[in-house]
Amino acid sequence: MESEKKSSSISDVGAWAMNVVSSVGIIMANKQLMSNNGYAFTFATTLTGFHFAVTAIVGLVSNATGYSASKHVPMWELLWFSIIANMSITGMNFSLMLNSVGFYQISKLSMIPVVCVMEWILHSKHYSKEVKMAVVVVVIGVGVCTVTDVKVNLKGFVCACLAVLSTSLQQITIGSLQKKYSIGSFELLSKTAPIQAVSLLILGPFIDYYLSGKLITNYKTSSGAICRCKSLQICIILSCTLAVFCNVSQYLCIGRFSAVSFQVLGHMKTVCVLTLGWLLFDSELTFKNIMGMILAVVGMVIYSWAVELEKSKAKTLPNAKNSLTEEEIRLLKEGVLKEGVEIGPLKDVEVGEAKG
Repeated sequence: MESEKKSSSISDVGAWAMNVVSSVGIIMANKQLMSNNGYAFTFATTLTGFHFAVTAIVGLVSNATGYSASKHVPMWELLWFSIIANMSITGMNFSLMLNSVGFYQISKLSMIPVVCVMEWILHSKHYSKEVKMAVVVVVIGVGVCTVTDVKVNLKGFVCACLAVLSTSLQQITIGSLQKKYSIGSFELLSKTAPIQAVSLLILGPFIDYYLSGKLITNYKTSSGAICRCKSLQICIILSCTLAVFCNVSQYLCIGRFSAVSFQVLGHMKTVCVLTLGWLLFDSELTFKNIMGMILAVVGMVIYSWAVELEKSKAKTLPNAKNSLTEEEIRLLKEGVLKEGVEIGPLKDVEVGEAKG
């Protein structure tokens, strides 16, 4: 039993580590791809289509070689999930284009309370005051270190709302589908990735044209040198490879924990990105950024403690309900005797309660 707990804890840490490392890595790779100082490859939606195409190929190979088992999930559920997931990706891209970076960060932070409310509505899930306090601390901390200018317009606000709602629903649905059909994280991803890949590769170029005013068919590197084209291809392959690990770890983390935990602890990626941006890209790191990051990390530690506290309470509650101490039984007997009732029926009640 102890060894099972230990291996489960190691698996949990491994899943989180894979998600943080791959997410931070893909952000850095995409920054090099999309920035003007890099390759100016500004076709974000199409690139996401490439990501899911590679993920789908890995899933098909895995199923063909018997590494993973294919379980049945109704096609309408897969299509519904893919529509929500694609709305999330597109909504995020439009939100970033139409709003200031500050408001975009606020909309991302709002996902934590939105996920909490949606889980309460959909699954009647309740949260302790410790968890709520931790969520507030994380939101404030990440907000302090990321939010700068805040400008918003009606179109941008609508896109941000759509992005937040669809992303929150997508993450909740990942966990729900895994539990509903007893399907593993990688098996579910291998079923949804092909649908997302096809839809994004078809619609992606049009969405990117609307966002950037450029067609991917007209894309050329700033210099026509062969070595630069090869390095661009290597960067895209690296981005797609990291995306496979990022997608798998996302499904794995949500399946093992919850959408709220994924959102809260996922902000560790924000802290890592800010730190690496300062180390690798000479990004400015102010005192305000540092204090915000410290506050965010403190909030994550409080959240982890609060979740463990909830788990321990949930384990001890059934035992508390179904067992009476000797002192409680003695007091009960004394109380019943004072009222002049026989002890026999009381024993039956005790046994019946224990059985229930």
